[in-house]
Amino acid sequence: MPPKAPVPDPAPFSPVAREDDGGLDLALRPRSFEGFVGQHQVVDNLRVAIAAARQREEPLDHTLLSGLPGLGKTTLACLLSREAGTELRLTSGPALSKAADLAGILTNLRKGDFLFVDEVHRLGPVVEEYLYAAMEEFAIDIVIDSGPAARSVRVTLQPFTLVGATTREGLLSAPFRSRFGITEKLEPYPAGDLREVLRRSAAMLEVRIDEAATAILAERGRGTPRVANRFLKRARDVAQLTTGGRITEAVARETMDRLGVDENGLSAVDRALLAGLARNGGGPMGLKTLALLVAEEQDTVEEVVEPFLLRQGFLDRTPRGRRLTERGFAALGEKPPAGPAATLFR
Repeated sequence: MPPKAPVPDPAPFSPVAREDDGGLDLALRPRSFEGFVGQHQVVDNLRVAIAAARQREEPLDHTLLSGLPGLGKTTLACLLSREAGTELRLTSGPALSKAADLAGILTNLRKGDFLFVDEVHRLGPVVEEYLYAAMEEFAIDIVIDSGPAARSVRVTLQPFTLVGATTREGLLSAPFRSRFGITEKLEPYPAGDLREVLRRSAAMLEVRIDEAATAILAERGRGTPRVANRFLKRARDVAQLTTGGRITEAVARETMDRLGVDENGLSAVDRALLAGLARNGGGPMGLKTLALLVAEEQDTVEEVVEPFLLRQGFLDRTPRGRRLTERGFAALGEKPPAGPAATLFR
């Protein structure tokens, strides 16, 4: 048999596949800042910073990107490295359990490279403190041997840029946060920007989509491009089997029904949480109790479920626990109980 043709190496600056992308094709990610939809002020600030750093022939200041999952933090890190013409190395906070893990990565960075650490708030204290000297002095101390023969050797690093991404900026220690020269917070997308994201994604997937269908998917996309693109791909499946590949308004509505997402953008888990509160007079209820009601981990409820409900005004956090608002009762088709509890949200 003739030898197989060698498989070309992927572009050195292309995004890396990751489990938390929800199965989205890498092709849907923009390849330049011009193709990045939304987050206009954040993008503009980053473009100015990277252009100025390139003119000075210096690495970009260490950058912290915060915001809910799926808003584009990894994509922006990829675009920064591409704009700088350098390589991007990706890792995550939970993966760096020991200082030695970090040392191996840092010593292999070349001048101007970007190190992207996802969920940077989950770095252990020892690893975090190990980063301090690397970020400020571009040097690390490596301990050789142990016991009486132990000695510390300082290793000089190539100047690099650390890009940290976090969904919980408040968990970062003050000394660590202060070492980032650039801090940007990504906000949930308005429906108009999500419609533009969906149009772009549909064109890249070579699928036809009506404006009415785009509006439905965008309005129920929870302000998150990753969620909206997931809806688009499922709608493409339905359209392929029913309308010859065209996503119509009827296809979009059928897709949302199949996924259990209602006109308010609420999923089955969202509705179960709100219904649990409604059964108890609207609350207050503690996080642990709510997590048991919906059979989810407390972190999942707090980081994934609650932000959307709070943002949309379906839920309130109080010192005594979570309470259902009047809008939350309305989303369930119920009326708030009469009495003082109903007036707390007015």
